Amino acid sequence: MKMFCMFFFSLSLVLAAAEMFKETSVQEVVRETVVDYPSRNASFKDELIQTWYNSEMEEGLEFAPGIVSQQCLWCICQVESQCTPLPCRIDVGSLSCGYFQIKEAYWTDCGKPGGGWKKCAQDKQCSSRCVQNYMARYAKHYRCPLKCEGFAREHNGGPNGCHNPNTLKYWEKLQKVPGCRGVQLP
Repeated sequence: MKMFCMFFFSLSLVLAAAEMFKETSVQEVVRETVVDYPSRNASFKDELIQTWYNSEMEEGLEFAPGIVSQQCLWCICQVESQCTPLPCRIDVGSLSCGYFQIKEAYWTDCGKPGGGWKKCAQDKQCSSRCVQNYMARYAKHYRCPLKCEGFAREHNGGPNGCHNPNTLKYWEKLQKVPGCRGVQLP
């Protein structure tokens, strides 16, 4: 009985959250996920966040298209700034700015898009274009896996970051972001 009450309470919370989104597709997916498949291994929170992410993708998030998938960019953005345009701050001896915590050298390597490094870093479209350009430039050259793990580790550790064992912690941190566990698409 206690387990049934916990399940019912969890179901109520998930459905209430789905109502907040005012998305028919979100509500349908959540109901199908929770009601039709209550024994699924993924947590309710992860399922709800993934559903929200998918509905955002349907509406067109502002990430630039390219070699890195929209979901992978979203996950990197969440790790770096909770996907907000953070002001510049010192990180490993130099300034990092914006949505993806882009350093000036990274911006230079990505082709200097936008109207300047700090301006680009504060714009989701421009900063995600910079990440896409950076990955297109370096991922194949350094034989990084063309999947989210390779891109995330390269973003964190530089052009050859996918081979640096120190970037594994960054990948593990990304995997802990709700909705990002198991993401491997490019």
